[in-house]
Amino acid sequence: MILEMKVPSPGESITEVEIAEWLVEDGDYVEKDQAIAEVDSDKATLELPAEASGVITLKAEVGDAVEVGAIVCLIDTGAQKPESTEEPSSATSKKEEAPAEKKSDKAPQPAQAKETYASGVASPAAKKILEEKGVDSSTVTGSGRDGRITKEDAVNAVPSMGSPTGGNRGETRSKLSMLRRKVAERLVSAKNETAMLTTFNEVDMSAIFELRNEFKVDFKNKHGVGLGFMSFFTKAVVRALEMYPAVNSMIDGKEMISYDFCDISIAVSGPKGLMVPVIRNAENLTFRGVESEVKRLAIRAREGEITVDEMTGGTFTITNGGVFGSMLSTPIINPPQSAILGMHNIVERPIAKNGAIAIAPIMYVALSYDHRIIDGKESVGFLVAVKEALENPTELLMDNNVKKALEM
Repeated sequence: MILEMKVPSPGESITEVEIAEWLVEDGDYVEKDQAIAEVDSDKATLELPAEASGVITLKAEVGDAVEVGAIVCLIDTGAQKPESTEEPSSATSKKEEAPAEKKSDKAPQPAQAKETYASGVASPAAKKILEEKGVDSSTVTGSGRDGRITKEDAVNAVPSMGSPTGGNRGETRSKLSMLRRKVAERLVSAKNETAMLTTFNEVDMSAIFELRNEFKVDFKNKHGVGLGFMSFFTKAVVRALEMYPAVNSMIDGKEMISYDFCDISIAVSGPKGLMVPVIRNAENLTFRGVESEVKRLAIRAREGEITVDEMTGGTFTITNGGVFGSMLSTPIINPPQSAILGMHNIVERPIAKNGAIAIAPIMYVALSYDHRIIDGKESVGFLVAVKEALENPTELLMDNNVKKALEM
């Protein structure tokens, strides 16, 4: 019986996928539920499992765009599983290798290029082109008869422009994945279709450093996850969103939709590019809950197991360029959201404290926002609220009870 395997729908609004890689070859015997291909949608890379056991016949090439519901391969479920073959004995191997070695001794050797007076000499047309380009004929390898430099060789010759010659100047072309193309489209769309502005501030991370240094070991031992910066930033963002609900809104045509929940998207670098999984109802999560969810989503994204549903939605995004060493940047809004917070690296800098100069761990933060629905007062107020919560986490994020907040 021949089973026609069709492309399943990876999620709502997705109409086609692209074959990123076949994990089996045409004619292979596959087992049921075995991963046979990786497919890219415009939101994620997913594995395609075999629906039955049998011999597979591929019906699409790598790079092909295949519509959801179209036949991607055939599986002959009546085919017998091939028996494993044993390795030939050493004696047999030697007998088989011996004639081959003998035969290779008689194999003709490639003819060597003949050196003559014409080798390396440019034809009149080639000589003129090389002179116009300022290229020394001794640096050009001739492809003509007996090594003569042809007009085509001269046309393809590249002037040294004062730099050493003979280096590798190759280039490669590769097709962008569907996911990468969609990310590019969304970023350009966000720049072109929103009135995007960015406001900046700086955060003294001393208080968070002190809390982490005191409790991170016990927190890790009790909860199995580290006490990172993301939980502090997520809690600070949730607090600020509740204070400035316009930042937790988005435009839909001529209407503005505001949300009474906080689904926080977190940007994660995955093997196929940028992934943005969502922490659902972050307003209801504790520090442990946020850290556990961040860890779970990050692992799934980096291992290519993240699903479309886990990346769909989100009312606000946090991106952390600091893990790559970024000092300052202007993050691009993740549409259809209206704002995104950019974290950056933490550097010890001199600042004024209590009338004196002190050295403190400082992070620059950036808020990009859609000025169509978020005014300057709201955007600046939101970022100041985030700054205040991060600089005074014990009072503003932990209700003056650190152990209770950390569930210690």
